Amino acid sequence: MIKGKKVYLDTIEENDLEQLRYWRNLPDYRKYFREYREISKTMQKNWFNNIVNNDKNTIMFSIRSTENNELLGCCGLCYINYIHKYSDLSLYIGKDEVYIDETGIAEESCRLLFNYGFNEIGLNKIWTEIYEFDEKKYNLYKKLGFFQDGLLREQYFYEGKWWNSMILSLLSKEYDIV
Repeated sequence: MIKGKKVYLDTIEENDLEQLRYWRNLPDYRKYFREYREISKTMQKNWFNNIVNNDKNTIMFSIRSTENNELLGCCGLCYINYIHKYSDLSLYIGKDEVYIDETGIAEESCRLLFNYGFNEIGLNKIWTEIYEFDEKKYNLYKKLGFFQDGLLREQYFYEGKWWNSMILSLLSKEYDIV
């Protein structure tokens, strides 16, 4: 468990899967994810068994309230490269179906995750790919100190239009450990 003031990061348990699947399948969420399809119970269970429990290159956490232990969302470090010390970032807040909140839950979750990634497992870089219409994540990641490394032009087709994809990253030396 990685504890903060509002939230703590904990293991994902089997009894969390249905709630996480519900959030992931919300159309307003799904448009932001690389996995665009509806997630079935079987797909969610396979993700849990194969990735969460058995993939050493992925570390996923449930985000929970320190006040009442309520499940609030999910975050993690994916595709961890232990040689070159980088990881892809995964994050969403499901509570109240906000995706990325403005109350500090997403920000604190990221700070806890970054402290873990940079200090505990020695990452040099945490990166992510977001679509240009994902203003909530873009604003959060800019606030946390991310830089834009690149732009993949017309990478994503959504609502009859091509959208660019941005590659953002944060280096350990750029991150102010809290």
